[in-house]
Parts: sequence; C-alpha cells; structure tokens
Amino acid sequence: MPVFPVETLVIANGMPVRLVANAVSAGFPSPAGDDLEDEIDPISWVVRHPSSTFWWRVEGDCLWDAGIRDGDIIAVDRAGKRRVGRAVLAVVEGAVTAKMLRKRDGRYFLAPANSKESFPDIELTEDSEIWGVIAGVVRRYDLE
Repeated sequence: MPVFPVETLVIANGMPVRLVANAVSAGFPSPAGDDLEDEIDPISWVVRHPSSTFWWRVEGDCLWDAGIRDGDIIAVDRAGKRRVGRAVLAVVEGAVTAKMLRKRDGRYFLAPANSKESFPDIELTEDSEIWGVIAGVVRRYDLE
C-alpha cells in the first residue's frame, strides 16, 4: 500500500492533529492502522489558493454522484482551471448553481451528476459565468 507524506499541519482547537500513515480500509480492517504520520491541516490541503477560495453551502443533490450532498460545504476556487468534466460553481441568469462542466456539439453545458434523479442540463450563454472550480467538500456527521 503506497504511503504519501503530508507536508501541511492540521490545527484543530489550537492543537495539532495527527494523521495516520496508512489509508483506512472501507472494507476489510487493516491491522497496520496504528502507525502515525505527519500532521495535516485538512483545510489547507483543500485550499490551494487562499485569496481566491470561497466557501458555499450546498442545497440539493444534483451532484450526488460526484460525492457532493445537500448540506455539504464546498470550497470554490476562482483561480482553478475551468475544464470540461470538473465540478464548477456558475452564475446563470442571476442564479448560482453547482454542476459539472460539459461540452457537447461545440457548446458548453452545466450538467448534473445524479443518476437516480432527473435534473436538466443548462446551456451556457454569453451572460453565464463559471464563477469557480469546486476544490473540495466538507461534510459533518451527527455524533449524538
């Protein structure tokens, strides 16, 4: 199993957080999961361009298949490269939406990533703006 060093520090409540060196198994448990690696700051790991990154709360499930759920918080990087296939935040007719950037027949679209529900594609026009690229997602689970 490859192990990659983490170079950034994680601070939570003023204390550094330890990162386990091995990837966690989501299937059969790994007996080697007690080795500790470097400290990591998950926010700085997601935010590559602090001055151009903004946080937005997601409403809806049109990006479900991309791993982005209703209630998640997304980091949107305005300096990120706008490429086909990436999840983006866009302004279309004055409304803000998060979708996948697609190209079909020479035209650009915003498309959902949800195979269980039917959301329409949105064709981009001259007045549309790709505001930024989704750089990461934060999700908080209930502990009570």
